[in-house]
Amino acid sequence: MSNQGRAMHIGVIGATGGIGSRVVTEALGRGHHVTAFSRDATRIDEDRKNVVWQSVDVLDADAIAAVIPGLDVLISGFQPGNAAKDIAATVARSIADPTLYATAARALLKALESHPRTRLIVIGGAGSLEIEPGLVRADSDELMHETLDAIGLPREYTAAVRGHRDALDVLRTSNRLWAYFSPAEDIAPGERTGRFRIGGDQPVLDADGRSRISVEDAAVALVDEAELPRFVQRRFTIGY
Repeated sequence: MSNQGRAMHIGVIGATGGIGSRVVTEALGRGHHVTAFSRDATRIDEDRKNVVWQSVDVLDADAIAAVIPGLDVLISGFQPGNAAKDIAATVARSIADPTLYATAARALLKALESHPRTRLIVIGGAGSLEIEPGLVRADSDELMHETLDAIGLPREYTAAVRGHRDALDVLRTSNRLWAYFSPAEDIAPGERTGRFRIGGDQPVLDADGRSRISVEDAAVALVDEAELPRFVQRRFTIGY
């Protein structure tokens, strides 16, 4: 634990989601206090210590500002819909309104205006990583379709990938204490190894040239960044 071994207060938006739920578990396992946010926290059955559930609307800057006091770091894993329960609905909503990611980023930054010392880590997408210098997959329909076909998402999801990139662009205009996390291109539930490599704007590739990580190790990297900020006003990514 960093900060001289001090327990931190970490907020997690999208705490029922694939990455968010594991961030909560990872943070609790390291002795931190967690405020877990979801759209409807009344339905959560929770018996772990040091975690409090609250409802929040991530598109409402005032609502976010009201729950920030006391938090050292706010990690946002916002996705439209309930991705944990119905990934198809989340994909459909992301395609229907790809501007939601940038809207959420603006709301988070606005909320931080009154709490400038709270750090923000936004969990975004991999499509905005540079696969070659100056070449971003999200810029090319052809590259996007190839990737989406490979992972079994509809080609229309290109709009949502670009929506994630737009959220990164929103953050890049801000002088708040933000970081943006692009997961590896291939991210799925798996093992918590704690062994991975960290990158900046280019994907981290394994010996087979693949960009991949487990959701559990993504959570390790996010809590590492919460404890010891290395990417203030920057994007980072990880891979094996």
